[in-house]
Amino acid sequence: MLVRHILPTLVASVAAYRWQEPLPSDDALEFQWPVKKVAIIGAGVSGLIAYRELSQAGFDQVRVFERDDVPGGNWHYTEEIPLDAPIPNADPSVGDYVPSLPPPGVSLPFEREYDGQGARWREHRGPKPVWESLESNAPAPIQQISEIPWPSGTPWHIPHRTLARYLRAFASFHGVNSNDANPDIEYKTRVELVEKRYDDTGAEHGWTLTLKRLDQSESGVKATWWTEDFDAIVVATGRYNAPNIPGIDGLEDWAGKFPGSIIHSRQYRRPQPFENKTVLVVGGATSAVEISRDITPFTGKIYQSVRAPNSKLPFEAGRLQLFRLPSNVSVVPEIRRFHASNSSVELVNGTFLLGVDRIIFGTGFRYSFPFLPQFHNSSAANPVVTDGTHLRSLHEDFLSIEEPTIGFLSMNWGMQSFTYAEYLSLALAKLWSGKAVLPGKATLWRLYERRVQERGGYGRQTQFLGNARTAANIRSFVGWLNDAAVKFGGRQIDGQTKDLDEISKVWGLARFGEIFTQPADENGVVESLDWVHGRDW
Repeated sequence: MLVRHILPTLVASVAAYRWQEPLPSDDALEFQWPVKKVAIIGAGVSGLIAYRELSQAGFDQVRVFERDDVPGGNWHYTEEIPLDAPIPNADPSVGDYVPSLPPPGVSLPFEREYDGQGARWREHRGPKPVWESLESNAPAPIQQISEIPWPSGTPWHIPHRTLARYLRAFASFHGVNSNDANPDIEYKTRVELVEKRYDDTGAEHGWTLTLKRLDQSESGVKATWWTEDFDAIVVATGRYNAPNIPGIDGLEDWAGKFPGSIIHSRQYRRPQPFENKTVLVVGGATSAVEISRDITPFTGKIYQSVRAPNSKLPFEAGRLQLFRLPSNVSVVPEIRRFHASNSSVELVNGTFLLGVDRIIFGTGFRYSFPFLPQFHNSSAANPVVTDGTHLRSLHEDFLSIEEPTIGFLSMNWGMQSFTYAEYLSLALAKLWSGKAVLPGKATLWRLYERRVQERGGYGRQTQFLGNARTAANIRSFVGWLNDAAVKFGGRQIDGQTKDLDEISKVWGLARFGEIFTQPADENGVVESLDWVHGRDW
């Protein structure tokens, strides 16, 4: 039975916000089953905010599953280093991890003991891409949850350990920290599979999650598999899971001939291992630039290889980071080929680099949801993940159009998750509880196609927001959700405070100096080999 969450006579009064249009009375998004039980995958900042909103919305059950042993997502620093990134890249469907399922035919829950801990636990929890000296790349007044603002006098530069404690405090405030013994949250638990559930009549009715918990002991680890059923799923796993290493000619041969010479930025922890080495850092976004800054006092020489800009993005979006490079770092163009036979690196301008000892790929990550294989099927009519550079088939990047009981949080870049996730989480809570409405699928698909076209088609630029789009989206969410609160009940919410723009400007000047935007030529092309955009090297 189709469940319509609103009275048809009220649909026509829905305001025409940025992503909406005046709707006929029969054009409303329909759900095939009522949403009473919700699962949240991930306990980083977005997952924790989602738990707050959903647990306060009156659902029968809200459960959080976190593969790590504490909350905090990417801000949980450990000395543990992730496993080597595959060269070449693994397929995005298993880019983060290969799902570990129980043997066929066994009764659940099913347990299995393994000797040793090491690699098995590392692969399960996924050590985070945080290094020892890392600080936030946004000022404290912007990188905060509105419910718990930073105390007055907090420095704008926030060490990662302070951010981790802040998020654990937020988790404790809502009773889901790792020491709260709250049955709503399962730590050390990874979601291995999400598949459609069917009722006794064979009709679709929610989702079944296959879960795996890993418990450590002195002698080894114990794995436990079981399943749980839910009506809706929130994917809050973030966008820093599947490492991206570009498929450059000769790289696989180089990795084979010089084992241990290549790392991805997620494996970087501190500069001492690079002492007196000649290092090639590939990439020009935040991680690549900040790692170069960190290792500069120790290395003998640093080459920074960057690509030409993505013409479908604002030029200054990626140019800013390179303003922070130390003057003794040599910025060089894109790599054409690695020559393992004579230990040389060939650049696109014909230059050869010799004597490179170590290579650090700060080339970002790809989107990967191994627990949703049906969303990775590029041969399907409406896949969500194809090559991993962007997401498809989502309304405003947060709701599956074809499966509107699956939502995604903080999948854009060029925005601040601490802020943006609050609006997305409340939107999901209101939609699934029947206290907000979106237009029907046909309208959502039309709006989606228009948005993709506005962003220059499919590619890394598809997920980019930036300050202007983020502000516009937040205004739209505030207008839509406050209008829904008037009609269906619920609290009113505020938009961003006006001082954030000024804070951003001051922060930018202090961090990057005076910024000049290079204009495009008459064909709209910006000529440069030295700059990159966002997370694309």
